[in-house]
Amino acid sequence: MLSKKTKYAINALVYLAKKPVKEPVLISEIAINENIPKKFLETILLDLRNAGILNSKKGKGGGYYLIKHPSDVNLAEIIRHFDGAIGLLPCVTHKYYEKCDECEDELTCGIRQAFLAIRNETVEMLKKDTLESIIKNEQKLKKNAVK
Repeated sequence: MLSKKTKYAINALVYLAKKPVKEPVLISEIAINENIPKKFLETILLDLRNAGILNSKKGKGGGYYLIKHPSDVNLAEIIRHFDGAIGLLPCVTHKYYEKCDECEDELTCGIRQAFLAIRNETVEMLKKDTLESIIKNEQKLKKNAVK
């Protein structure tokens, strides 16, 4: 399950991706419109800025804005940044690999192979889901709901 921090980060990023390019948005606007506690959002946006996904502008007309194109920000990147490994077992993760204590031979472990396949499919799906694809899907769903 995603942490609240990751969920809020995704919501904030989708909100910013809907705005005109490099138009700063106040933290309070995002917090109100996405129902995210402002203090919590401040730390999330700072993390995203440090990760090179957002930038900020100070002073009048300031706020946060995307510096990456919405098609270049995928869910796998966001989840890994905030929650770490995507794999359900430590022995199948890519960036956070750890050998399982009870495993005698990873090469012949049927459990590892099953969870490795799940991890690989999950990562591929999360990489395909970008901020841009989420917005397009949302628009399509709203259009179909009106019919």
